[in-house]
Amino acid sequence: MKRRLKIILLVISIPIILTMSLLGIFVYTFFISMESLPEGEFLTEESSPDGKYTLKAYVTNGGATTSYAIRGELVFNEKSGKTKNIYWNYREEDAEVSWLDNDTVIINNRTLNVPKEKYDFRYH
Repeated sequence: MKRRLKIILLVISIPIILTMSLLGIFVYTFFISMESLPEGEFLTEESSPDGKYTLKAYVTNGGATTSYAIRGELVFNEKSGKTKNIYWNYREEDAEVSWLDNDTVIINNRTLNVPKEKYDFRYH
């Protein structure tokens, strides 16, 4: 009897765990991850003093119901142009980008140490 109960619990719990895992992956990919942000229209770009990185800024138009947003994309020039989103801020239409040094970029008065730091308005 106990063995049968264990098998029934296993058969029920495996699909539930798989469904919850897939749901978690879906939510993370489309609502949390910065890698699925809208592309937007190119605004400007600035390269780091040593040429190792380039920060490209894009403006996204959310349509009639939401405001503009700025997306900052870090380009790894030494890694065949690999990119990573490091900046996402709502209610901005312009991007001011400047480099303090080889690893520190300022985007609209927010200082980030690249490539480790990011700014995402949804979590600040």
